[in-house]
Amino acid sequence: MDVKALRGSLLLLLGSAIWGAAFAAQRVGMDHIGPFAFTGIRMLLAGLVMIPVSLYAGKKQKTRPSARQQTKGGLLCGLFLFAATCLQQVGLVSTDAGKAGFITALYVVLVPVAGWLILKKSPGKIILAGVALALLALYLLCAPASGFRIETGDLLLLGCAVCFTGQILCVDRFAPRVSGSALARDEFLVTGFLSMLIALFTEEISADGVLEAAVPILYTGLFSSAVAYTLQIVGQRDTDPTLASLIMCLESVFAVLAGAVLLGERMNAREISGCALMFAAVILAQLSPVIQRKRPRKKT
Repeated sequence: MDVKALRGSLLLLLGSAIWGAAFAAQRVGMDHIGPFAFTGIRMLLAGLVMIPVSLYAGKKQKTRPSARQQTKGGLLCGLFLFAATCLQQVGLVSTDAGKAGFITALYVVLVPVAGWLILKKSPGKIILAGVALALLALYLLCAPASGFRIETGDLLLLGCAVCFTGQILCVDRFAPRVSGSALARDEFLVTGFLSMLIALFTEEISADGVLEAAVPILYTGLFSSAVAYTLQIVGQRDTDPTLASLIMCLESVFAVLAGAVLLGERMNAREISGCALMFAAVILAQLSPVIQRKRPRKKT
């Protein structure tokens, strides 16, 4: 693996670790304000933080990206991110966090399928084997032992997985062509504005509620949004979208590990097996280029 690809994978890994701790913060935040208000405030906060960052980065850039491409990328990525985060936030109201993590992370399967059908980009047999391993790992990590019972929240989260698939593919298309920090800024502002617009008409927003949800808002706004999504955009510049989705699925592993370390939750054998399988899936995908090069060529 070349240095750029390794750097991209490490950035995505760091973003996944940050996202792993975010589910708990999102649930706690909704004890005080509605899902659209929570999403709107955290994303607007992230967008405001990224404004000076993007201006500074723009001064350092040697070549300026097309303004049309920059605007188009921010709008499309923002629309996908808005739909995904709002569906996830509303779905979490009626679905437990474990099941939510599993359904949301189904983008690990949807990304290669969509890339194959839409972009005509085959991920290769080894990475597809990694995707299958990751799906099994997610089931062991997140699916309830008693089995699934489909509820309204589950369907919303399935829609969230579809929208995250669109967001990943959209970032894959625009990140190499535009400023990464400006793309992050624009998608946050689009998501935040649309979420607050809906919240103003559908939810009661009070200053006391916002203050009580301040810690979850700050974590998800500054770290889970501003930092982690920017890491995703920069990391995906040099990473295949299917491999990126595999690495980002480690979010589920980090969520379980965070619960064990920070909250004292005990990991059972099933969860440990799921973590091991997920790491194996990512390592297999990372080694895919090396394995492909070492394969003997068929004689003709």
